Amino acid sequence: MDYAATGSQALARIAESGNLDALEALRIEFLGKQGSISGLLKTLGGMSADERQSEGPKIHALREDVSAALAAHKDALESAALEARLASESIDLSLPAPASPRGTIHPVSQVMDELAEIFADLGFAVATGPEIEDGWHNFTALNMPESHPARAMHDTFYFPDRNESGEEMLLRTHTSPVQIRTMLEQGAPLRIIAPGRVYRSDSDATHTPMFHQIEGLVIDKGIHLGHLKWTLETMLGAFFERDDIVLRLRPSYFPFTEPSVEVDTGYSFEGGRRVVGGSGDAPGHSWMELLGSGMVNRHVLAAGGLDPDEWQGFAFGVGVDRLAMLKYGMNDLRAFFDGDVRWLAHYGFSPLDVPTLSGGVGAGA
Repeated sequence: MDYAATGSQALARIAESGNLDALEALRIEFLGKQGSISGLLKTLGGMSADERQSEGPKIHALREDVSAALAAHKDALESAALEARLASESIDLSLPAPASPRGTIHPVSQVMDELAEIFADLGFAVATGPEIEDGWHNFTALNMPESHPARAMHDTFYFPDRNESGEEMLLRTHTSPVQIRTMLEQGAPLRIIAPGRVYRSDSDATHTPMFHQIEGLVIDKGIHLGHLKWTLETMLGAFFERDDIVLRLRPSYFPFTEPSVEVDTGYSFEGGRRVVGGSGDAPGHSWMELLGSGMVNRHVLAAGGLDPDEWQGFAFGVGVDRLAMLKYGMNDLRAFFDGDVRWLAHYGFSPLDVPTLSGGVGAGA
């Protein structure tokens, strides 16, 4: 059989096909299950070894040439069709904008921007770190011993493999590893916030496996708890846009701070929702735990490459999702991640409502 002539005829017909439907018909005719070239391939089974050695390469070469020609011509036809479509279509940029904005900012993103604006005014820089962490940065450097319950499998999402140093790998359980990384990279003094996503194995109306935190770290000389309390009062007053924020510090324990304090804020119920403000000891008011904080532990300072006899600091961490719930009257944390556009249309923010201290960080609420 003259495979060269057969190939030339096939290539000529492919080149003459003027549309994708005709080209597909040729593909089926040549390479389909009942195609002519597919039939030639089936004849190899009935040939002798010498015939297969002689005819096999020719048939396979024919199939490859036809396949390449079909693919190349298909690309050419599709490109030509796209160019024709682009040439015929146009967008009328003079059309009016939609009557109402279609895009909204998620409350978590809005609160992140609000907090960043407040802390920027206090002289804090934003620091970030990886969400996939190793055990040293996430636990050991933060003074968490091997036996600490936070390292248990039921709280932490671990990966099956370890890194090159033999450290266990995990989804970070807090943004505190950013503090260690920043101290090691920049030294002291420091004044940073570390916002971001964190992961813990927990899920109910007020807990989700993934949520958002923002942590603050100040390292300098002569730092004490008074600086911490003033910073938190200033931040919360600006965030909730109230002058009557009252905080109560309660002794607590965190491995990475010493002394450690839980921070409570006064609140009352108005219109069926919690409203932050006033003293929790005032009539009609109560105390609500809001965040954890304390003076940075000496072991953590040393792990960050700093001399704890020279430098002191305070740190705090608060859930961004919880702050959003308090400020904007949301009652179920799970709705933040349901992807329901109706919920976002109700609680979302206009892209033009950019938080500013002069205009009010909650001006768009």
